[in-house]
Amino acid sequence: MVADPFVPILVTGGAGYVGSHTVLALRDFGYPVVIIDNLSTGDRRLVPSDVDLVVGDIKDKNLVSQVLKKHNCKAVMHFAASVIVPESVNNPLKYYANNTIASQNLIECCINSNVDAFIFASTAAVYGNPEQVPISETTLTLPVTPYGSSKLMTERLLHDVSAACRFPYAALRYFNVAGADPDGRSGQIGPNTTHLIRVACELATGKREKMFVYGTDYDTPDGTCIRDFIHVSDVANAHVLALRYLLQRRKSIVLNCGYGHGFSVFEVLNVVKNLVARPLDISSSGRRQGDVPRLISDPTKIRKLFDWKPKFDNLKLIIETALTWENRCDKNN
Repeated sequence: MVADPFVPILVTGGAGYVGSHTVLALRDFGYPVVIIDNLSTGDRRLVPSDVDLVVGDIKDKNLVSQVLKKHNCKAVMHFAASVIVPESVNNPLKYYANNTIASQNLIECCINSNVDAFIFASTAAVYGNPEQVPISETTLTLPVTPYGSSKLMTERLLHDVSAACRFPYAALRYFNVAGADPDGRSGQIGPNTTHLIRVACELATGKREKMFVYGTDYDTPDGTCIRDFIHVSDVANAHVLALRYLLQRRKSIVLNCGYGHGFSVFEVLNVVKNLVARPLDISSSGRRQGDVPRLISDPTKIRKLFDWKPKFDNLKLIIETALTWENRCDKNN
């Protein structure tokens, strides 16, 4: 048991999308935070002014060890990763290097530094194309992309290390994270996004001239993929709850992070169209490598274990926060 519940936390990838929102949640709860981020996809503008940002790579064991020691970090939240599914299919070596090997280096540093809790940002992509939905944590993990495989390999590494040396961890398997901080402190930033709601909001705010729907011939009611969209602030809050659980119970867990219901691509786009009240230039294209027809979570475990009550389980609200963020970015830039 850790005596002080508000132990210093190292957040890798804390200048990125989910990482920055989790830093905000940690600060709101009162935890001191330090970030390591190489800023390859993150942005220092998303880092609160009262949080230390160390620009560097978690592959650098000396750097990680120094930061853990200097800040006396007793827990680590690990978000640093490459996350574009189609890119992983075309460049698998990048994903195994950035997601699996880098995680191994980080975990080794944590063990050597006597870290008490490790929270890992995993993904629903570890399930691949499951035969049945909703998907529980006991569903077979059969990833169909290098991205999913690289994350699953890290989960297995954590499982084996935890069994060997009492290293408690939580692996949170996200479904489709979307939206932005309701107070406008953070959101998705940077080019080359593939997230549906972000792309649609860029189109709606004039940052894109057109967008494509990849695949309209899936075995779903309207032919497009169905996803379980979860607001990023609810995901961030789940991380804080996982941290508190590990520090108190010292027992490893694997949990789905989703709402338990899904929306199709066309349903999402219809909400965006209604919110902006004008037509958008949307075309259909062929299927994208790595996409599966349905991914919907069974969130029973996380709701019971943490008494987790999502605050933003509403598709329109999720999209509204994303649109507000995109408009704010326009003004700031």
